[in-house]
Amino acid sequence: MLDRIAGFFRLIGQTISRGVRLFAAWAIWPLMAAHGWYARRTWMIRLPIIAFLALLVVLYGYFIWQTQAWSNFNTNFVDQYRLSDRKVPAGQEIPAADGTATKTCQRSAIVDVAADLTDFNVNQNAWISSMVLYKMGLFGMDWDHTPFLDNKASFQRGINQAVRRTSAELVDTLGRVRGTSGINNDLQTARGNLQFDEHSWYFGLDPFGLKTPTPAYYRTAIKDLRKFNTDLAACNAVFDGRADNLMQFIDRIANDLGSTSDMLAERSENHNRGWFDTRADDRFWFAYGQLYAYYAILSAAQSDFSQVVAERNLGAIWAGTTKQFQAALRIQPAIISNGREDGWIMPSHLATMGFYMLRVRSNLVEIRSVLDR
Repeated sequence: MLDRIAGFFRLIGQTISRGVRLFAAWAIWPLMAAHGWYARRTWMIRLPIIAFLALLVVLYGYFIWQTQAWSNFNTNFVDQYRLSDRKVPAGQEIPAADGTATKTCQRSAIVDVAADLTDFNVNQNAWISSMVLYKMGLFGMDWDHTPFLDNKASFQRGINQAVRRTSAELVDTLGRVRGTSGINNDLQTARGNLQFDEHSWYFGLDPFGLKTPTPAYYRTAIKDLRKFNTDLAACNAVFDGRADNLMQFIDRIANDLGSTSDMLAERSENHNRGWFDTRADDRFWFAYGQLYAYYAILSAAQSDFSQVVAERNLGAIWAGTTKQFQAALRIQPAIISNGREDGWIMPSHLATMGFYMLRVRSNLVEIRSVLDR
């Protein structure tokens, strides 16, 4: 009996060993064939091939480094703005401390944060989604469909989604007095640039020809946002810090987070293959990027609308919302798993992130209901 069991396991081992050898032969054969062909060529042919392979190694080395190195990633970066020190809402005149006649108004923290988040995406880090090797994929397969090298790109797109939404609200409501003033040209230009395609490189096929890459548009948007804030500080621009504008802004953000939460729920419910769901990581990091950006933007909004927050007694609810953001941003698993919610081996990181996102959204809905009274 023991001999039969031992023989069975020997058979399994031999089968696995044979399969490994066949796979190795299949994988190595093209390389051996290419080596044989290469050895018969002259140096006139060899040198261009060597140069091309060296260029490919350098490009892939740079690409892999950029996808893995997250420069200046800091979930508490909003602390650097020292928002609690601001005593005047955005757009309102700052009392002169030294008796000078120069008129100065408060900058918008929302605009500062939106510009800095975009700067983080395209200047402090490389914009991954428009890099040529990202567009080429893994042997033609979209990187988003693999478990490799796509986390940073998804995180950046999540941030960009939040900044795009914020720029739209700045143009439509926050950066103008509705019915009595026109659209601010700097904010309008910034919104147009931030809405540009996220995947453009220097050359494209649709349409065919040379293109301006995505990061160039986003860098122009940074300049436009900062120009608006410079004009606002000189009291030459408008920031309309009314309660109904804040309510609409909160409502838009809540809807945006609700849409992402639904995306997480769909993936979690219908594709729960644990560590083997290759799309779970980009869904997770897109949501994480949104929360990373909205945490800073809403902290800035509390400062820009400080008068409304104080009048409506929103301090406690806002503090609770901030804690929910901070709790969500503490979730940073090394490997994203999309397991069953009642599973006990593989965790369900998407369900966990969706839970925190819904808690944040619930607090935002509560803030909106208070503003609507």
